[in-house]
Amino acid sequence: MMAVSDVGLESLHATATEIFTGAIAACNIASAFDRRLRFEGDTLHRLLPDGSGPATIKLNCYKRIFVIALGKAAGPMLETLLNRMPRRKGLRGICCSNNLPKSRNWRFRYFEGGHPLPNEESFAAARAALAMLKKAKKDTLVFFLISGGGSAMFDLPLDSQITHEETIAFHSLLLGSGAPINEINTLRKHFSAVKGGRLAMAAPEAAKVSLLVPDVPLRALDALSSGPTSPDHSTVADVRELLKKYKLNERLPVSIRNFFEREDLPESPGNKGWRPPFFPRLGKPEPARKVTSATTMSGEDSAFRDSVFEILLSSHDLVENARALAEKAGFYVAVDNSCDDWDYADAERYLMDLFNTLRTKHKRLCLISVGEVTVTLDKTPGAGGRNQQFAMASALDLEQYQGERLTVLSAGSDGIDGNTQAAGAMADPTTVGRAHAFGFHLKSSLTAFDACPMFTALGDSVVTGPTGQNLRDLRLLIAERD
Repeated sequence: MMAVSDVGLESLHATATEIFTGAIAACNIASAFDRRLRFEGDTLHRLLPDGSGPATIKLNCYKRIFVIALGKAAGPMLETLLNRMPRRKGLRGICCSNNLPKSRNWRFRYFEGGHPLPNEESFAAARAALAMLKKAKKDTLVFFLISGGGSAMFDLPLDSQITHEETIAFHSLLLGSGAPINEINTLRKHFSAVKGGRLAMAAPEAAKVSLLVPDVPLRALDALSSGPTSPDHSTVADVRELLKKYKLNERLPVSIRNFFEREDLPESPGNKGWRPPFFPRLGKPEPARKVTSATTMSGEDSAFRDSVFEILLSSHDLVENARALAEKAGFYVAVDNSCDDWDYADAERYLMDLFNTLRTKHKRLCLISVGEVTVTLDKTPGAGGRNQQFAMASALDLEQYQGERLTVLSAGSDGIDGNTQAAGAMADPTTVGRAHAFGFHLKSSLTAFDACPMFTALGDSVVTGPTGQNLRDLRLLIAERD
């Protein structure tokens, strides 16, 4: 633990933890639902209609209602919907998450999917969902509750001959490739029977409502859980280019390599004629053409055109909650999300340079950055994740500022970082020295992707347990001086 003489740093650690955990706690799914949707009798009102479907949906027009909830926030999202929706006959559903709710509804089947790698339950959940959707007709309304993590915990190869073990190897290879999430998910979409719009296409006649809690950039919402209900604008040609770019072909299991090399490899559902980001109303539209969700859907298959999409929460909410808490604590707050999807080392250098510039101008500073960094694995990793890797790189930079009150926190809003039970970690100018006293050498640990043992020994791991959220990673760089 930190020495008593470093009470100022200990206070900053506590402040950083409070901002992080408080920002997550303020991202309440039930409150977000009520801001955007309201049931009045058998009518669902959309409080923020944007042109992507009707402003009201009358439940009594449908004989059956199916609900498919998948991802790390599947439990809270399902509970919220069921608590607000009037009781109906014909209600059935599936819930797939890595942290299943203790209270369960008898009308639903529950699956504990694997993350960050799929397990047998991941396959079982996908098969059950496809079987249910085959029964959906024009008299069926389907709610899809989609949050981050579904790419792993809800999956099924498009080629039924590909095994579970081979699928795990495929996912593991992608995670260590260093590719940004949108490129990883382009490959997943073309591999899977339930991604890239194929889940929606399994019920082409049904009315569909997708409620989203994204862990991806808002400019690329079709990457959320690899876009099971959204049209996919990537192509087979894109897939082959990415396999070549990251030198994956020679490392793929033979069956998967043969699958991707098939001349008749099917395109994923979606209009391949133009390539705007899917449903970008909260992102930045292309300057030459204002894109709305309505225009995005106009050229799509009818299975997508009549779909309704609502974002309940996003990383924007996480940032704004963190900003409010930091300002309340008396800090000048700056937000910079420029390094989203960068390599962790590049992101660390960029944010540290900005941090050092800003803190010369402000006695109490909190620099906030949201998004995910990438880590390229060229060997079997130790225990760690991208957030602990970022924090360890920060510790090496902070070592030169002995005696200054500086702290860096990097952690995942889902409460899990890589292959560990920690959400992330904190670093300060004393981290390197304290680590050496425990026998750890940071550069060696950094190279081995083995940050967790060191941060655990120092008491500087950020441990929250599963949060029921997945709104991307949050980085806090905090400084104060007299």
